[in-house]
Amino acid sequence: MKKLIQTLKNIWSIEELRSKILFTLVLILIYRIGNHIVLPGIDPIILEQNKTAEGNGILDLINTFAGGGFSTASIFALGIMPYISASIFMQLMTVLVPKFQKMQKEGDSGRKKINQYTRYLTVAVTLLQATAYVTYLKQTSGPAIIQEFLPYFLLTTVVILTAGTLFVMWMGEKITDKGLGNGTSLIIMIGILARLPQSFTQELVAKSTRTGLILVFIVEIAILIAIILGCIMLIQGVRKVPVNYAKQIVGNRQFGGARQFLPLKVNSSGVMPIIFAQAIMFLPTLVTLGGKGGQNELAKMFTDHTNVWYMLIYSIVVIGFTFLYTALIFNPKQIADNLKQNNGFIPGVKPGQPTADYIGNIMDKITFPGAILLAVVGILPGIAQTLGVTQGFSTFFGGTSLLIMVGVILDTLQQIETQLLMRQYDGLMKSGRIQGRQTTSAVQY
Repeated sequence: MKKLIQTLKNIWSIEELRSKILFTLVLILIYRIGNHIVLPGIDPIILEQNKTAEGNGILDLINTFAGGGFSTASIFALGIMPYISASIFMQLMTVLVPKFQKMQKEGDSGRKKINQYTRYLTVAVTLLQATAYVTYLKQTSGPAIIQEFLPYFLLTTVVILTAGTLFVMWMGEKITDKGLGNGTSLIIMIGILARLPQSFTQELVAKSTRTGLILVFIVEIAILIAIILGCIMLIQGVRKVPVNYAKQIVGNRQFGGARQFLPLKVNSSGVMPIIFAQAIMFLPTLVTLGGKGGQNELAKMFTDHTNVWYMLIYSIVVIGFTFLYTALIFNPKQIADNLKQNNGFIPGVKPGQPTADYIGNIMDKITFPGAILLAVVGILPGIAQTLGVTQGFSTFFGGTSLLIMVGVILDTLQQIETQLLMRQYDGLMKSGRIQGRQTTSAVQY
């Protein structure tokens, strides 16, 4: 406890770090307040009365990312999701389209152009999603819409939701620039954590109403802690490839000759395969959205994460996207060329293409178990709900929610620890550095 108090004092004594923390907290507070402001033209009392206890399948995931604003029809109902969709699309374009590849290599000017295109695309995506959201509100919460306001409801809602998403996007960028960093991820994490107390309470009440089930609740908490530790290992896990550097003599001085390690991550793709997989699984729902007869059996299966077929198809899609996304972002040829240019080599492997093949082969071998683990984490919420955990609390047993929370918390702690170590203070951990999702190309042996 004494060590913790001293660490908190050290954090607060660093003026730059203190201002970053306060700036981040202020913007997060504004975001949470906005999630409780209901859209014009909607009666919040009737909206609350029309809520049902049943979940909305994948729509509940969108609600989680929006911090609950999706179900409460807030001005931030779409949250940061349109910006994430646009960012993912532009990231793929920088890999697949030569024009964007060239733009990315232009440095800061190229990145600014890509960011500008991402913002324009965010506006287009938000307009489409806002229009669909109006249709969704009319179908599910029609009585809550004030009839006198109905002629203006479509226009005002689309404009306000678009402005709200752009404002959330701006806050994320400001947190990245002037706050603790990873602004978009922090906003998503806060939205997820905002639902944790309510979900925790609902699960506790559900278990405490029946005699003997309180022990089951304690077991659930223990399992949840074990899953969180497993996710940390999945995010931080690396396979170290030894790299030797040839000795160089410049003048009378000798350079190089040290052994280093090239860290290859077990899960290089992060949470992206799960996001891609959920987007694919959501397509059948979009096809039947707005239908008078309700969703067909196929669409219901693709929105019910407790369905066995959903879990099987979802796992296959996650594994496939893990290999695909890893192949897009990981370039063994470039790593081999960099090693060759810096007089580095892998013992027993010839430089050039043989090194690239060797690194690629190792990456394939460690990606497969990483993909399996990622798929298992993705279906854990469905398994938890099948075993009797309430739907809201089950989302914290795995999937995108848990991976994002663990990854963002690790990154944030790493940022704080870096600031402490730069100023000769003790880090947050007694042994070892906190490792986030980002790693360097080589670690000193």
